[in-house]
Amino acid sequence: MTRLSIAACLGEDFLAQALHREHRHVPGALDVAGLMTWDDLNHILAAHRLEPPRMRLSRDGEALLVGGYTTPVATRRHTVWHRLHPAELHARLNEGASLALDSVDELHPPIARLCEAIERELCTRVQANLYASWTSTEGFGVHWDDHDTVIVQLDGAKRWRIYGTTRPFPLYRDIEDPGEAPTETVADLVLRPGDVLYVPRGVWHAVSADQGTRSLHVTCGLQTHTATDLMAWVSEQLLAHEDWRRDLPLLASPDVQADAVDGMRKRLAELLDDPVLLARYRAAMDGQAVGRMVPSLPFIDAVPIDGGLRVRLTTARAVLDVGENAVTLSAAGTAYEFAREAEAVLRPLVDGQTVDLAALADTAGLALEDVAGLVKELVAGQAAVVGSLL
Repeated sequence: MTRLSIAACLGEDFLAQALHREHRHVPGALDVAGLMTWDDLNHILAAHRLEPPRMRLSRDGEALLVGGYTTPVATRRHTVWHRLHPAELHARLNEGASLALDSVDELHPPIARLCEAIERELCTRVQANLYASWTSTEGFGVHWDDHDTVIVQLDGAKRWRIYGTTRPFPLYRDIEDPGEAPTETVADLVLRPGDVLYVPRGVWHAVSADQGTRSLHVTCGLQTHTATDLMAWVSEQLLAHEDWRRDLPLLASPDVQADAVDGMRKRLAELLDDPVLLARYRAAMDGQAVGRMVPSLPFIDAVPIDGGLRVRLTTARAVLDVGENAVTLSAAGTAYEFAREAEAVLRPLVDGQTVDLAALADTAGLALEDVAGLVKELVAGQAAVVGSLL
């Protein structure tokens, strides 16, 4: 898949006008050739033991019993798994069920690359779920999600009825329920292959394949970052100060308690007064993001000095800081410091490229063995993967 900008797909004003604010539909925004086909889905269903709820069928907002489309199999190791029964699966889908497959980005590399492109641009974790349906019956009813979503229609057509919100920015763990769904739609859309739809969290919607054709689409869910998440991170930074590690004076006099709270307030205010606090938080979250870790077998103890060996990062959110004498790469929870010359090796990897070691060595003007040594550090920290056909 060519380099994707989800913001460009959704309009040049998407980040400023729509993100976290309102739904947006752009017909024909993305070339979906090679992204996911029905044959790809058939192969995934046949080749993996996808226990519910990862793979499930739903109809009218209710999950179907797994026994209606699988057969239990007892193994010699005294475990039981559910083998998919294709004929029964076909029957349930023909009766109006929808098929959902969670975390398909972990099963199909083109979808993983789509998610990584979105992660790189929007700086948040993305999980892709796949949905297939054949009838006008709604698989999940009128509902809202607790995270923003980017939907890409892969095949066929899907009708989306958008109803708006009843509670702004609801959370998975919230103190108040959003209540009943609105009855009036704010948009009635039909998605066709290549269409992209953005739906913010909390927006009620209903989806059905009622256009006389089947439907296959992928929904990319974006991890939410709220002020509560920021405060949790700030609390970790405050642990550097003794007064934030000290036991609370719960049994002391009111004056002592008031002084303790005043001291905490001042420390907190100092951090919140930092004008680049949100940028620091974003960089910290990006550097900690583990991405999609992949083994580098058979290279279990070293990276061979082989110019044809290819390398890419396992995370799309690595942060590269360039100083006068050194560069620091924060990736998959580890900070690496290298000589300034390593920037030419690291930059294409941070940009999401898969590159062979020889090309990196030529670009940076470094010896191949030095590049292999650098990559070995990244592989050891699970920030990179090497192989021949990545």
